[in-house]
Amino acid sequence: SRLSFLILDAMHLLKIPTNLGIRVHAPIAGQGPEPEILLKRSVEYTIEDGYGVCYSLEKGISEGFSKNGFPLELGRMRVKCGCNWVAIPGREYPLQDVTRVNMAVALHYGLKDLQAQETRDLDLLWERFTYHLQAMVECVKAGYDKHYEVMQRNRPEIVLNLFMHGPIERGLNCSNGGVDILDLNIDGIALATVADSFAAIEQRVVEEKKLTWDRLFELLDTNYEGAERERLMLKNIRRFGSPGSRAQDWAVRIRDYYVALCKGAPTRKHHLMIVPGLFSHGDVYAYGKTLEATPNGRFAGDAISHSSEPDPGFARGVDTFSPVLKANAVALTQAGYGNSAPLHLDIDTGLIQHSGGVDALVALIHAHEQAGGTLINMNCVSKEKLLKAHEDPKAYPDLVVRVTGYSAFFASLSKEYRQQIVDRFLDE
Repeated sequence: SRLSFLILDAMHLLKIPTNLGIRVHAPIAGQGPEPEILLKRSVEYTIEDGYGVCYSLEKGISEGFSKNGFPLELGRMRVKCGCNWVAIPGREYPLQDVTRVNMAVALHYGLKDLQAQETRDLDLLWERFTYHLQAMVECVKAGYDKHYEVMQRNRPEIVLNLFMHGPIERGLNCSNGGVDILDLNIDGIALATVADSFAAIEQRVVEEKKLTWDRLFELLDTNYEGAERERLMLKNIRRFGSPGSRAQDWAVRIRDYYVALCKGAPTRKHHLMIVPGLFSHGDVYAYGKTLEATPNGRFAGDAISHSSEPDPGFARGVDTFSPVLKANAVALTQAGYGNSAPLHLDIDTGLIQHSGGVDALVALIHAHEQAGGTLINMNCVSKEKLLKAHEDPKAYPDLVVRVTGYSAFFASLSKEYRQQIVDRFLDE
């Protein structure tokens, strides 16, 4: 409607952090040209301003939600209302973007288990990894049972209850059966870190035998000290995001197992529905800070991978526009039940001018939606400006960027948050 255009124009004119979303869907017969005009204008504003709206994608959200046993039409009522999450306003309590299962921690303990064994092989490592991953998921499920019991007594969500259909009539808190749809999310994180690690072990240790298991454990225990050549050997494989790579196969296998853990059974005590997601917010440095070195060449304390995205640098040496590869990888590994696993695109304005401009980005948005993607966050800024702003944030006080599902003044972000945006940008 005209109101949509007014809101979009206001965002463009104000040039302050906003959290607007445009719902993108396949063309509908008889709808007219306005939706495509709105979409194209939003991309034009993003290229001009450096940031803009995010894109909430219909197919992955609605069809994924229907896999939880709900009508497809109900899924179409869901709207974006947070960094990555979507819900039916007033009727759904999804508790998304709250819990995290760091799959790289499960790999760490799986490796420690294997190190203590006399027999070492990849199958045994997978068995130990899945053992610890299952324990982590079951722990969160038990936490949700406890949440269901005590939340309404210890911390009732008074304001939220007033905006929900049911709590007043039933006398129940929205987190305790007050609303019709209670679907609790568990977000898996560090997918690429784990997939690249399994692929590096498979290639360098098992198949090529360039490293022994003992040497691998030694490298991890010493944080690759004095072993840069071997670290790069592990890092420089065809990583997740590279089409047809063994790392991509591992990513799908890990995603499938994680989804099965979440969806295989409800919580034990109250039989609450669990919905899997893949979203790390921006805290990839915080989650990596206490994590020891990993077999993908990552140093101890370095950031883990972001959500279900490939690690920065995955496309080096590949003669393809890397945002397309990144979009394909994220679509391939969506958890698939309606929760957003965002695709972050940080694109050099100079690069996009040589790769089809606005029309190319509009086509990429539509393609990701049709592939089952759920959310796209986008920045368009020159490489030089971003690097200068990172070095001296005070010199660019008005620079606004989209961090994950929200936007912020670049200068207001911590050095770690700024660094992940720079890393993503240089990767594109």
